[in-house]
Amino acid sequence: MHFVLAPAELTLWDIFQNLRPVPLAIIVVLIVFSLFSWTIVFSKSGVFSKARRENRNFLRAFRKANNLQSVAIASEQFGTAPLVAVFDFGYGEIERQVKQRGSLINAPAVERSLQLGISEEVTKLEMNMSWLATVASVSPFIGLFGTVWGIIDAFQGLGNAGSASLRAVAPGISEALVTTAVGLFAAIPAAIFYNLFGARIKELGTRMEDFAIEFQNFAERDFGG
Repeated sequence: MHFVLAPAELTLWDIFQNLRPVPLAIIVVLIVFSLFSWTIVFSKSGVFSKARRENRNFLRAFRKANNLQSVAIASEQFGTAPLVAVFDFGYGEIERQVKQRGSLINAPAVERSLQLGISEEVTKLEMNMSWLATVASVSPFIGLFGTVWGIIDAFQGLGNAGSASLRAVAPGISEALVTTAVGLFAAIPAAIFYNLFGARIKELGTRMEDFAIEFQNFAERDFGG
């Protein structure tokens, strides 16, 4: 029995070493996109984790307090909590009314201030989310461009070889597959975390809406509005 030695396998490292300028540039761009999206992911993960923790601690202090003034003093310990920012908007409006008119007489103005605070905090939480959406939506198309370029190269190689030789088309097809894979590698995590963070922003927004109701009830009891 005779054995035929198979040709040396083409490794991923071999493909990268022999990349043509255009596929190489596409892969570099996609890697930069991926690194940028992961930087946002780690940053936003820390922001959301800290926001949830400090919200919880502030809400506990808020519910134990006897009046809004004591809450305002205690809130300094939880300065980065979104609920503290919402509280500051509402309490600032109450202070203005009490200073000018001696009591809380315009509850709708307090409600509008609270909504303004919620809107501002949600906007802060959404910061850089558009970049994740961009990476998730654009990366596959950039990878697809690399795929098309690789197929063009493959057909050129086939034409130059003058025959349907696998050796002629393999480099172009390999580049096409690599750019597609890198595009998906950049896009899939960005899409997953975009949806995950969107759910967390919605959750925090709901918490702030609930807190706004608690704040108004507290203010009415405290100031007899």
